[in-house]
Amino acid sequence: MSNDKNVVRTSLIATTRKDSVMMSMAEYKGKVRNIQDTPFGYTMSVIGGKWKMVIIYLLAENQPVRFNDLKRQIGAITYKILSSQLKELEADGLVVRKEYPQVPPKVEYSLTDKAETLLPLLEELCEWGVKNRGV
Repeated sequence: MSNDKNVVRTSLIATTRKDSVMMSMAEYKGKVRNIQDTPFGYTMSVIGGKWKMVIIYLLAENQPVRFNDLKRQIGAITYKILSSQLKELEADGLVVRKEYPQVPPKVEYSLTDKAETLLPLLEELCEWGVKNRGV
């Protein structure tokens, strides 16, 4: 990311120039009393938590995925928590739940276009893990 001509690094904050609009948390400095009122806070409220990024990662790799297949791939998550996390991701517009009218019931989950915009961030996180694992 630091080699990108459109990225300006200021202290710990990277800002992106797009259509001559500077988007940065620096705009909020001194104006916001709560981190949740910033773009960063919103992003963390949508993708934060122990399982949401794991779910997004697995859906990106294998979509569409059925509930039990997702549970098996994650392993350590309970059915209740997985269901809750999927409902939150669906409510935030990141996951689509598709039900098939059959017996037994069949439900598949996949990412929305909005969630697809998170995949470059996920790639950066994976790259960071490769570079810093075992350091």
